[in-house]
Amino acid sequence: MTGFRYEVLGQDGAARRGRIHTAHGTIETPAFMPVGTAGTVKAMMPASVRETGAEIVLGNTYHLMLRPTAERIAQLGGLHRFMNWPGPILTDSGGFQVMSLAKLRKLDGDGVTFQSHLDGSSYRLTPERSVEIQHLLDSDITMCFDECTAFPATETDAAVSMRLSMRWAARCRAAFVERPGYGLFGIVQGSVFPELRAESVAALNAIGFDGYAVGGLAVGEGQEMMFQTLEVTTPLLPADRPRYLMGVGRPDDIVGAVLRGIDMFDCVMPTRSGRTGQAFTRRGTINIRNARHAHDPRPLDPACICPACRDYSRAYLHHLFRADEVLGLMLLTWHNIHYYQELMQGLRAAIAGQRLDAFAAAFAAEQALGDSEPVADPLAPGQM
Repeated sequence: MTGFRYEVLGQDGAARRGRIHTAHGTIETPAFMPVGTAGTVKAMMPASVRETGAEIVLGNTYHLMLRPTAERIAQLGGLHRFMNWPGPILTDSGGFQVMSLAKLRKLDGDGVTFQSHLDGSSYRLTPERSVEIQHLLDSDITMCFDECTAFPATETDAAVSMRLSMRWAARCRAAFVERPGYGLFGIVQGSVFPELRAESVAALNAIGFDGYAVGGLAVGEGQEMMFQTLEVTTPLLPADRPRYLMGVGRPDDIVGAVLRGIDMFDCVMPTRSGRTGQAFTRRGTINIRNARHAHDPRPLDPACICPACRDYSRAYLHHLFRADEVLGLMLLTWHNIHYYQELMQGLRAAIAGQRLDAFAAAFAAEQALGDSEPVADPLAPGQM
């Protein structure tokens, strides 16, 4: 088994075309990771996720530690075997969910005490325990336990939060068990303050990690501020390590972040949107529940080869959602993940071909066109 490593295969401006080597396979970057919160990508079979082109999925430390527990998953052979996903898995640290989902929580310098959102029972999560849980899950990529800085935050509050996360990062590094093909990522914090981001990067670089994530963005600051923060942060990160923008995002967010040097992404948006009738296409987002799709024989996206577009009409997909049939959720989820993976393939090819700016411009122009006008309803009054 080879060690965990990242290689840069090509560059176009700040953007990188790379490859990450892990214990459970390689990941071509830029990469998008479908979110499998509770050991499953909702409404998808693992083989179907792989068929979209996804090479890595994300699991959730918080949810899996509560149910069925990390110890049980370890006893059953680890998360890869448990969820039947043979490829790489990244697990988040649980910090975000502790902050956002727990009913009651008490933060101190050592960690967080919180109540389960399932039954109210009390749990303690520290940097060491978070790393231990991710080890039990057999995560290829372990994330440091950090405090998710709220937005907006004053510079003083952001500094206190960031420095706590940096102390926890050092403890995570000490607790991490080195194994061939497994890596630990540090998380840059500091809200939208350039000096704090620089201080955070310096602290993480001094500790030394296998990869570096940019956290604390896509939390309400807006795209322009997010991009500005990336522009001052990513140039400070080691060039020989992967860079991961956590929780992002919309397709235009991803394109803009790749232009600014980011290699990895995750977001619930494609799966959550698919379950609510929202489909991402080359010409923007479609709400398949809208009445204008009820008689439309066309596919969602004529250039897409996913099962939803290849085998079904907009009219049928509309019918599935109006009838509350689970097949509709499955097909739109598949389509959205496929769309995201196809976008990443296009970005990788554009970087390799030194034409990323042209790709980004064409992407923006096509998105701006919007969805085409619907065909006339042959059964509408005046059409017969």
